[in-house]
Amino acid sequence: MPDNVTSLFRSTAAHSPSMAALTRESDGAGPVDFCIPCNPYFPTPAMFEEMAARLRDIITYYPSSADTITAELCSLLQLPPQCVAMGNGSTELITWIDHLLVRESLAVPVPTFGRWTDQPMETGKRVDMFPLQESSGFALDLAQYAEFIRARGTRVAVICNPNNPDGGFLHKHAVVQFMDAMADLDLVVIDESFLEFADAENEPSVVQEAMLRPNVIVLRSLGKNFGLHGIRFGYLVANPALAGRVRSMLPKWNLNSFAEHVVFMLKEHGAEYAQSLHQVRRDRMDMSGQLSSLPGLTVYPSQGNFLFVRLPVGAEGTVVRDRLLTEHRILVRECGNKIGSSSRFLRLVVRPQVDVRRLVTGLEQVLYGTSRRGAAVSEQATGTAYSSGTAAVDRLVSQTNGAGTRGLAQAAGAGMPLPAAASAPAVGPGGGMPVPAAAGLPQPEPQPVPQEAPRPQPAPQPVPQPVPVPQPVPVPQPQPQPQQFPQPAAYPEPAPQPAPAAPPLAPAAAFAAPAPAPAPVQVPPATGPTPPGVPARGGLTAAQVRGTDGLSMAPATGWPGAQSWPDAAGMGQAAG
Repeated sequence: MPDNVTSLFRSTAAHSPSMAALTRESDGAGPVDFCIPCNPYFPTPAMFEEMAARLRDIITYYPSSADTITAELCSLLQLPPQCVAMGNGSTELITWIDHLLVRESLAVPVPTFGRWTDQPMETGKRVDMFPLQESSGFALDLAQYAEFIRARGTRVAVICNPNNPDGGFLHKHAVVQFMDAMADLDLVVIDESFLEFADAENEPSVVQEAMLRPNVIVLRSLGKNFGLHGIRFGYLVANPALAGRVRSMLPKWNLNSFAEHVVFMLKEHGAEYAQSLHQVRRDRMDMSGQLSSLPGLTVYPSQGNFLFVRLPVGAEGTVVRDRLLTEHRILVRECGNKIGSSSRFLRLVVRPQVDVRRLVTGLEQVLYGTSRRGAAVSEQATGTAYSSGTAAVDRLVSQTNGAGTRGLAQAAGAGMPLPAAASAPAVGPGGGMPVPAAAGLPQPEPQPVPQEAPRPQPAPQPVPQPVPVPQPVPVPQPQPQPQQFPQPAAYPEPAPQPAPAAPPLAPAAAFAAPAPAPAPVQVPPATGPTPPGVPARGGLTAAQVRGTDGLSMAPATGWPGAQSWPDAAGMGQAAG
């Protein structure tokens, strides 16, 4: 691997170079992959051998139609085919959802999967980004998210469960309650791409509930669950009208022969698939424990097949990423280009224990200076919370007439304050971020402070009184009724129809959020569509997302006590 790998990351449109590109730059063997969230235990070696034996036929001949492949998948999942649309990866489905069903605005918590922010912006939609706070472990409070949507008059809401990159999980009853509270929106999307790796609840999927509602789509992945990202296949589930609308726009042969072959193999390998999910969940707990033992490293609870970690104070994620790749042949996902994240965060895919031990050894050498190149944590006292390498955020700031973190909302006429930072925590040396306790490391003895001789005190001087400055008269804002959503502004249509009143939302405690969330952001209600190129009125801008700064550490624990996992694929269930 070349010493300077930064150019490989800068030259790709994705967050990381492909494995093929990295292999070409090396001696023919790719690195250990902690970057792409893939199931490492499925397909089994025997399944790969079977596909290899059929390779000539698979790549020589046309596949069957998408309807034929979809029908086989639906037979396996026990879903009605008219409620399902299969795509060439979830990105194809997200693209068509945006083109067909997102009219003016979309709300999404950040950080999250990048296509949910980038795709609608590429087609000129307004994206209202709801920041997940580090101080609450990046937990999504659905009640506050709903208030955020109402205040902005957003027409489409997205939830990723579990969320990517932090692995945050929402219980089924809370998601269903949110779907019903948002029944008057154009669309609610529940992205369950990683849900089959969760074990916090027995039956967490809302697929069955989505088919009964007029405005809900559930997105599911096959490549991630089956360990086959290269095949590019996924599916959505919705009521027949919504699913049919998307399905009618897809090409007749949008699914390839590899996808067809795998789908038709699955019914004979359900037991191996269930065992692979079980092993990933066991590995997640083991990997979380090993990473949590590294001094200064924070590991957030996850229900995905990945872990979101915060590097020690002073560590720059791009430096850690490049050195892990060049010195240890380990590929990790540095999250500086994720909106709402920074270069202090890595997303690490769950892998077998032998690979995790290699990762831990590499991190120890890169972070703490046990290699010839010294430690990556070179600025222990700076307390730098956000890296200048957040390229995606910088791009969005320029696209939204960015005027700095504090000035952007005022320039847009929104008058929205930035999200409140966490209460002042104990800070580390130099006034930076709090330094996590180094497990098992000796703490320095306190040094006595030399006493100085008392100095004569000057006589007190009269304090000048400030000249009163006329204050602008605040514009009164309508106050929402308790337990009720504020209603959105009328959406301009040629023949407007009255929207049904939104049902009341239960108290925030009913959503069973895993950690307390900050107070909701108070904003004026939206007044209509935002012209292209102008920041969202009352919407959160990229600069403000970059400025959010929750500093408290989240507990580095997983989900103990879980004894079972969901049966979303209809392939049987086993005990943990």
